[in-house]
Amino acid sequence: MSTPDVEATLSGHKRLERNVTLLGVATLMVVAIGGLVEIAPLFWIDNTLEKVEGMRPYTPLEQAGRDIYVREGCHTCHSQMIRPFRDEVERYGHYSLAAESMYDHPFQWGSKRTGPDLARVGGRYSDAWHVQHLVDPQSVVPESIMPSYGFLAKADIAVDDPAANLRALSRVGVPYTDKDIASAAQDLRAQADPEADTADLLQRYPKAQARDFDGDPTRVTEMDALVAYLQMLGTLVDVNSAAAQEKLATEKGR
Repeated sequence: MSTPDVEATLSGHKRLERNVTLLGVATLMVVAIGGLVEIAPLFWIDNTLEKVEGMRPYTPLEQAGRDIYVREGCHTCHSQMIRPFRDEVERYGHYSLAAESMYDHPFQWGSKRTGPDLARVGGRYSDAWHVQHLVDPQSVVPESIMPSYGFLAKADIAVDDPAANLRALSRVGVPYTDKDIASAAQDLRAQADPEADTADLLQRYPKAQARDFDGDPTRVTEMDALVAYLQMLGTLVDVNSAAAQEKLATEKGR
């Protein structure tokens, strides 16, 4: 670009900056064009979120545990979103996929962490470790500032109407079947009862873990529910193949 062209460009830019009305109109035009580029393609694709193999709705016990997780504010210190940065992937595991949160209402994404990200904590520690950590966090992580949640082991699980919870979630898109909803109360207790017949439960909820979670097989407690929820996080999807599938679907939608 020649010197006169550069001077003309700078002169035009100064005029734009000094004229509030002109700058406002130009800004509106740029934002409108950018918005159309981002939004318009969504009208030509069937689904903005491709389901990946392995994803399923939460079991009633896992959902109860998730509700406790939200109730106690765990999400304010422990996000569930591993960003695609090397330091996060090496510490926490494969970056989070959108499809992994497709049945979360609300989802637990975020970048603010006081404690580690828990998106893939399932299976990393034993049930006993989780119980001990919740009862006395400093006994397993001395530098932890997490408060004690030992009262969860003393509180029997009390969900007024598990079927109603699943029915409400089904109305916002979670694919619970009529049988899942009808069996919700029974499923909630059976998953944490080592003496219960869980064959049907495990068939309807693949990769669900059925056992006593809190160390007291005589009761089903809030501790059972929370540990059951933590132990399934990040265990449902083969993230490497799912990431490739999600990338392909995104490229097709463009």
